[in-house]
Amino acid sequence: MDNALVSLSAASIAFVGSHFAMSHPLRPLLSRFGTGGFMAIYNIVSLATLVWMIIAFRQSPPSDLGGSGPAGWIVATILTLPALVLFMGSLTPRNPAMPTPGAEAAARAGPAGVFRITRHPMMWGFALWAISHLVLWWSTRTVIVATAILILALVGSLLQDAKKQRLMGEAWIEWEAQTSWLPQISRFLAPGWKVWSAALLVWIVVSWAHGPLGGVPAGIFRWL
Repeated sequence: MDNALVSLSAASIAFVGSHFAMSHPLRPLLSRFGTGGFMAIYNIVSLATLVWMIIAFRQSPPSDLGGSGPAGWIVATILTLPALVLFMGSLTPRNPAMPTPGAEAAARAGPAGVFRITRHPMMWGFALWAISHLVLWWSTRTVIVATAILILALVGSLLQDAKKQRLMGEAWIEWEAQTSWLPQISRFLAPGWKVWSAALLVWIVVSWAHGPLGGVPAGIFRWL
């Protein structure tokens, strides 16, 4: 395997592994370093491994796989829009999954918006993004990074459920009873037109930028 791909694989494992470690088995360090100190360590490690991934990614072969052709691009183009809807809809103070003081109150308030689709909209947004890149089968480097993000999103959301049950008790159990881990396709209109409009705008901009910044025309601009 190309040395850059080996480095990218190691960086991806370090990125995902450090997130899991600091969110779960190393979480007791929070009491030792305090919230500020622990978050500083968390952010430094996350940034360092992310930068390592970016550098290794750029040094890896850009398009060494056969690709899935037009069908793959159609699937990827479609998947990235709901991915953005889930991600953008999750950016709210009323997200019980976030480590905020109002998390328990948000859980007891009941699901609304993207949380009617899944209780882990941000994680599933990342997961759909990862799947959209895996189906393209464009390059080994993309497969490595997308697989890492997919594992982080799906396994991370399951681990988060277990952690939140310990931390929030009945509030999270009630939240789980009212929500679904797996996205409910029939509820994708629940976020409302504002979230969908914002996501559509970002989807168009990101799709356009993929060409000049990533070197590969993507989304609707692949056919325009």
